[in-house]
Amino acid sequence: MTSAVYLLWLAASPLTGADAELLRARDAQDQAALQRIASQALARAEKETGNAGAQYRAALAESTVAEVAMEVRDRNLARSAADAGMKTAERAAMLKPDVAEYHRIYGTLCGQAAAAVGGLGALKYGHCALDEVSKALQLDSASAMNYLSRGIGNYYLPAALGGGVELAIKDFERAADLDKKLADAHLWLGVALRKLNRNAEARREFQKAVELDPARVWAKEQLEKTPTE
Repeated sequence: MTSAVYLLWLAASPLTGADAELLRARDAQDQAALQRIASQALARAEKETGNAGAQYRAALAESTVAEVAMEVRDRNLARSAADAGMKTAERAAMLKPDVAEYHRIYGTLCGQAAAAVGGLGALKYGHCALDEVSKALQLDSASAMNYLSRGIGNYYLPAALGGGVELAIKDFERAADLDKKLADAHLWLGVALRKLNRNAEARREFQKAVELDPARVWAKEQLEKTPTE
């Protein structure tokens, strides 16, 4: 799982301070920088418990730490970051329950915890992920990121439990249709297609992801590791 609408807005907007640093650190897989940014955001959230925006920023930062940790196969860090982020995301959603993005980031963090834990231990997190992303979609059915987050959840959730790769592909395709510049939709669509051994199609999606976000290390790695046939 890669991160949020806020990161996508950053990618197309003038950047300042920690915002630009967060995006650069994610793309470069700079874990030290990500953990520092997350620590600062979490400290602010703990001081401003009634500030939904501060809670969200901490949740987003921790989600980004978890995202990159999973990319580099550090499940322990992914789990701890997701756990920390879930607390602030839940607080943001409780403070402002009508904000779709707060539910989306909460569901994303639950999904990241599920992916990090794996196996039967992931079930409790999986329910949280689906519930919160469903709330986000109810509040904003036109959000590409909501479909992307649901797709990632479906990718990790077995078909027997209501998920599966085929459902994930539909969500990723919907996200890509809604936002033509959403690199992560193509990146995850490539991941899902490759899982079905549709390697030529997967490579096209990875190539599109790299075109849209040339600095993204993980996208380049996925392209390089995918067979041509």
